[in-house]
Amino acid sequence: MSENKILPENKPDALVVGGGPAGLMAAQQLIEAGCSVVLCDAMPAVGRKLLRAGVGGLNLTHAEPKAEFVSRFTGSVDVAPWLEDFDAQAMTAWARALGIDTFVGSSGRVFPVQMKASPLLRAWLGQLALAGLQIRNRYRWCGWTQTADGMVHEFTTPTGQVQIAARVCVLALGGASWSRLGSDGRWRDVLSAHTIPVTDFMPSNGGVEIPWSPWFSEHFAGRPLKTVTLGVAGTESGCRRGEAVVTTHGLEGGLIYALSASIREALAKSGAVTLGLDLLPDLTEEQVRQKLNKPQGKMSRSNYLRKRLGLDGVKYALLRELVSDGAEQDVVAMAVAAKKLSLPVKGMRPLDEAISTAGGVHGTALTQDLMLNEHPGLFCVGEMLDWDAPTGGYLLTASMASGLRAGRAAAGILGK
Repeated sequence: MSENKILPENKPDALVVGGGPAGLMAAQQLIEAGCSVVLCDAMPAVGRKLLRAGVGGLNLTHAEPKAEFVSRFTGSVDVAPWLEDFDAQAMTAWARALGIDTFVGSSGRVFPVQMKASPLLRAWLGQLALAGLQIRNRYRWCGWTQTADGMVHEFTTPTGQVQIAARVCVLALGGASWSRLGSDGRWRDVLSAHTIPVTDFMPSNGGVEIPWSPWFSEHFAGRPLKTVTLGVAGTESGCRRGEAVVTTHGLEGGLIYALSASIREALAKSGAVTLGLDLLPDLTEEQVRQKLNKPQGKMSRSNYLRKRLGLDGVKYALLRELVSDGAEQDVVAMAVAAKKLSLPVKGMRPLDEAISTAGGVHGTALTQDLMLNEHPGLFCVGEMLDWDAPTGGYLLTASMASGLRAGRAAAGILGK
């Protein structure tokens, strides 16, 4: 039988709800200011999405110039002020203070030397535990009520309903992707019931759906498509150079993620999008023709294009998949077509598959310190806010910067 109770030890100065990077950073600021802090998380352990992000090598931040870094962000919430407090250099200094050395990769992305998230998370949680942070796992936030003494937040726990009273609270509940790791967006209904404006969630940094033939999908799903340029037809997003990965349903990977906002906007306007693909970005059309001056002789078409232009494997298969029947009969026309292929996009992959989500608490609902205008003492941080950015360290840096800003502001309310 469940019961409502306020546990004596659960009357902290401050409450943080959500144990991702933004919530942990907010808790760190509050503790460093001398506040007692309880952090609640719905999952069995905190930092689940951070650990998942580190599977392929944790991308902490990006070493590009600050103006370029800031330009990567879009949405109704202005991220720039947070990055004045906590930027890429601050991120690497923070990691170094935890004993985690970093390096800058060839793409400008910054990684821990160990290329893993677990050592960093262990060191961070150890530091916070020594400082007095209390963590409550399997505490699912259900909402709050306002009292004369502050807010009372309610949680569903394995032992029943629990209420925690606190003068200030930082909500770091995540977006709506990777729900199995805790970011399920269920908090939206609670905030909407308090008339807090929340923009619809949309997938960001996720794959796109392209109607491959069964043959191409079966034989090439999982193959990397390297050194190509891609652009969104009919937009001003410009072409980008990079890599993508063929999937059963279409394409994903860094190059697609960088264009996801433009693709999403174009889909919203017209319901369909065409991507312009160049398989030979290092050659002009004239250079392609010149390289095919030598006769094909007895070589097969595929062998000839491989030797003369490097079009082989998945690139050659993709060329065959997309080229018109007429061009396929002429090897030169086929090669020239590799410079201007059209990829029809049917849509984005489902929200829960995306690395991150656009949408969330609208900027008009917040002060510059990320406190809700109509609810003094209640802050929102991280991916639950309406901002967006590509992968490359931007998401993690901005999430932690938002936690830092809100945590410091919450401590200020407490007079710390």
